Amino acid sequence: MPKIHKGRRVGQAAVNALRALLEEHDHIVQEISGQNDFGEDFYVTFTDDGDVTSDTIKVQVKGGSSWRRGNGYAVPVDRHRDTWSEGNIPVYCVVYDPNSENLYWANATQQLRRFGSFNAPRFIGISPNAVLDDTTMYSFVAQARRYVGRYRGRQAVLTHLGEMSGTEFDPADHVLHFVNGDDDDLIFWKRPGDAVATLLLSAQEWEPAWATLESLMRSELSMPEDWNGRRIPDPDLWTAEDLGLNRSEIMWVAACFASTQQADEGPEDELVEPVECEGCPNCTGEESKEHGRIEADVIHAYVLDCILDRIDAEPDLVQRSIGAMREETDLEPNIVAELGSLETDPSVVRQVHKLSRATVKTVDDIEPKAYRLAILYLIHRVYVGGPSLPLDEQVRIVWRIPEPTARTAQAR
Repeated sequence: MPKIHKGRRVGQAAVNALRALLEEHDHIVQEISGQNDFGEDFYVTFTDDGDVTSDTIKVQVKGGSSWRRGNGYAVPVDRHRDTWSEGNIPVYCVVYDPNSENLYWANATQQLRRFGSFNAPRFIGISPNAVLDDTTMYSFVAQARRYVGRYRGRQAVLTHLGEMSGTEFDPADHVLHFVNGDDDDLIFWKRPGDAVATLLLSAQEWEPAWATLESLMRSELSMPEDWNGRRIPDPDLWTAEDLGLNRSEIMWVAACFASTQQADEGPEDELVEPVECEGCPNCTGEESKEHGRIEADVIHAYVLDCILDRIDAEPDLVQRSIGAMREETDLEPNIVAELGSLETDPSVVRQVHKLSRATVKTVDDIEPKAYRLAILYLIHRVYVGGPSLPLDEQVRIVWRIPEPTARTAQAR
């Protein structure tokens, strides 16, 4: 007599578990016929306090322990790369682990677009932190609805420019776009109230360049000189000459500074009050101290040095930090999504677990993905203070595992 394969039972259990969870929270689930294997099992339309929204996603559901990897779960992309990355409706992958009886999720569309068509991954990575249950349903729905909303109105423009340049823009940011006669793209990006803007040029491979209106025109103005009579450049800020901007591009960037300054001014020409950094060591609540910029390579090298110091002193730090992260239920969804893509790569994970001064001397000795994963594992947040402070005070690290006190260190 014919037998039903065990995998079919587990797969159906996964579908049932996800459907029951979503419907328990009043979201609308429409199952796609199993006779058509197009890489999706559900359409899910979200509701908001009982009202049906226009926010819909597609979901690919997998069940079974075979999808488990050393650092999470992985769903093969196979022939679905184009439909998952280029479709009008974003696709999410959900895995059901029968051992833990938990559901885990990842935004497949976001991962594929982040890597691009020339470096597309073979698997969608799902982090063990990406648990989908009653306690995380609210944050999951909020993240999914925000992602769907990226393709409506002005946010659709920001999404397109962000995907093009590999940048994440906040809806409140000033973001303007210019195309020159050679079809090169130039993006002007400035946060409200800031004097410094970030310029992103396709001709410069989208490397961010900081500039002010003054620095942009610096080649036309007098500058301080050293004792040899040479002009002293500001290492943090770029000129139009540095960026290779022509006159029309300079005029456009200058117009961007002028228009965004007007937008930042209130109805009575008062500048918008600065926003306090919540929890920032440089903000006392009474008077905000100066905040500064720091070169990316400087902060990367300093943070890596601090990481290596702690690992040398506490060889089990990475394992303990990962354990602490797995216990967190309030990780931001964008961090959970990033973990999924990074933890799927075994070489990246191995580099992090072998991280020490014996294996890494400088930032150049570690892959950027491994460095990023190490930071996600080990660090909650990095604050940057004013440039007049010493480097160890200018850069303040909040560790996932707090640094041991002197007494604890002596006891070890």
